[in-house]
Amino acid sequence: MDERIQRLTNEVEQARAPIHALIEEVATVIVGQRDLVEKVVVGLLCHGHLLLEGVPGLAKTLLVSTIAGCFDAHFRRIQFTPDLLPADLIGTLVYDPRDSTFLPHKGPIFANVILADEINRAPAKVQSALLEAMQERQVTIGDETFPLPAPFLVLATQNPLEQEGTYPLPEAQVDRFLMKVLVTYPEREEEKLIVRRMATSPPAETRKVLNPDDVAQIREIVGRIYLDERVEDYIIDLVRASREPKAHGVDAENLIHVGASPRASLSLAQSARAHAFLRGRGFVTPEDVKAIGYDVLRHRIIPSFEAEAEEISADELVRRVFDAIEVP
Repeated sequence: MDERIQRLTNEVEQARAPIHALIEEVATVIVGQRDLVEKVVVGLLCHGHLLLEGVPGLAKTLLVSTIAGCFDAHFRRIQFTPDLLPADLIGTLVYDPRDSTFLPHKGPIFANVILADEINRAPAKVQSALLEAMQERQVTIGDETFPLPAPFLVLATQNPLEQEGTYPLPEAQVDRFLMKVLVTYPEREEEKLIVRRMATSPPAETRKVLNPDDVAQIREIVGRIYLDERVEDYIIDLVRASREPKAHGVDAENLIHVGASPRASLSLAQSARAHAFLRGRGFVTPEDVKAIGYDVLRHRIIPSFEAEAEEISADELVRRVFDAIEVP
């Protein structure tokens, strides 16, 4: 192994301690769901937002609040409802009669970790208020622009669109999420442990084991993890194959309405580096790309009407893309 990569791997191994402490602390409350917890951590290390989708009752809200409880930073929970207004989210101008001026009143979005609970139960005008915050990490109130605190992370939960009272999120907003993670039902033994642990007592108290300075230092290391040009080409080919399936030998002709954007290439590279960090490596492998590929691509590939008619999901299209592109 190259000496530089070996030194970086040693550095990664030393820096993993607070992240592993965070994962273990979350496990004192959340039963199972280790893969889901790791993907939330990937979002934290990549400065990327996450969209968690699942039916009600799968502890999505508890998971986010537990992770925030282990992270020594400002946390706010925002319940999205059909009557929510943009000003309820970002803030507004308040008239001060003492000197006849309008003063900015900052909304709950000014926090390090935002739990956007049931985000798809609010209409489009509220979703549009999130676009600037999620991409530029700033908010405009009146004529003034205010930076959001660092780190800034939106962890949004949503119910499947088949649920009553939900709105589809705008494509521009969905693309701003680093990953869309599907939350599934627990295994039988996990559900049994959930009943034993939580049926008669509230969730356990968690310790704060991570702070913003730790995150900033770890992000710097994650950004230096080695990405070989062959793996880089693999990422580019995967994303481009979703736009030009026929040219890349993907069995998806007329099945993809919109392919993944260049933001998907960036997200795949960043997430693969963070995944390699969690595995204690200073370099990215194709397995890292595969491990987070579905979560990065499933919300960026929009099936066509033909695909919907044939009941072909976005996950199936992602699978066909991965099957068609040769692994380096």
